[in-house]
Amino acid sequence: MTDTADLRARTARLLAAHPPATTAPLDFLRARFDAGLAWVHFPEGLGGLDAPRTLQAVVDAELAAAGAPDNDPGRLSIGLGMAAPTLLCHGTDAQQRRHLRPLWTGEEVWCQLFSEPGAGSDLAALATRAVRDGDRWVIDGQKVWTSSAHLARWAILVARTDPALPKHQGLTYFVCDMTAPGVEVRPLRQITGEAEFNEVFLTGVQLPDSHRIGEVGQGWEVARTTLMNERVAIGGASTPREGGMIGIAAADWRARPELRTHDLHQRLLTLWVDAEVTRLTGERLRQQLTKGAPGPEGSGMKLAFARLAQQISGWDLEFLAEDGLTYDDWTLRRPETVDFTGREAGYRYLRAKGNSIEGGTSEVLLNIVAERVLGLPPEPRTDKDVAWKDLPR
Repeated sequence: MTDTADLRARTARLLAAHPPATTAPLDFLRARFDAGLAWVHFPEGLGGLDAPRTLQAVVDAELAAAGAPDNDPGRLSIGLGMAAPTLLCHGTDAQQRRHLRPLWTGEEVWCQLFSEPGAGSDLAALATRAVRDGDRWVIDGQKVWTSSAHLARWAILVARTDPALPKHQGLTYFVCDMTAPGVEVRPLRQITGEAEFNEVFLTGVQLPDSHRIGEVGQGWEVARTTLMNERVAIGGASTPREGGMIGIAAADWRARPELRTHDLHQRLLTLWVDAEVTRLTGERLRQQLTKGAPGPEGSGMKLAFARLAQQISGWDLEFLAEDGLTYDDWTLRRPETVDFTGREAGYRYLRAKGNSIEGGTSEVLLNIVAERVLGLPPEPRTDKDVAWKDLPR
């Protein structure tokens, strides 16, 4: 059985065979994956050792102390946080072995083709069609708000394969080749001036049936795995005490005593307590993850993350007064990573507005928490058993 001592020994052997100072970063990352030290809780041969998830911190600490390269997780957030757990849960052996290694090492970036102009909050209402043609599928439709599509080699895709079924039942899940003919990516400029996400047009895109994840018509079940992991990835990231947005606000308070007021002080203290409660709740959620896949509690974490990010960034903007309005660059940029806490207060304030939309709107997540965590009666849904083709649009 793999334990802390065994992991430290394995890590030491990796470092001895591939010294970080003399090994190319990509070569080191490939060797780390092959040694089972990428995701220790994944199966052997897929970057892991079937070890408890909590032991990953042991490996990470040893490698960080040795100056080993990481895989730039911010750039790979969709692949690491959403695609990988979905492939592990629902993918075939061939799909897992083809995709997980280059996904983890950063050789292949992933994006998420879920939301559509007419089906954002109501994802199951999506209209992108997948029509079977022998051993291939032909995809036609439009996706929107697709982060990293301009960088991605692969995408996780949900499309409608049977419009005669109710909206949740006629969906199928695919891996989409972003280099395939018929895939067009267009930037969408945000309020920050950046274009970190895109709209994606799919016109006659052909995908082999081997790119299907799960059974035909089981796309919603597979997508739920992705969505639950997405919300944990966004709202449940591990942070130190006074880390993240509240750390920046506290640092500004300490650095600018001339701007302090009693009211701002009281509000900052309240936000600090809320941030610490949320952080500790996140730690508990990650401990629960060691026992299985994430559940609806991740929606509550994502709700809290979005609310706090907006409240804290608003407080910081108000505290800094005119200095909070400065913004260094309004030109169109195509960032490879999203830094929720970086740059100026004005940027943080504007970027935080998206936190209550991405990864599921706060309104939808409130319903999930109400129904699946608190056990409250569900809202009436008149379209639940109606064929998608008969729904008004």
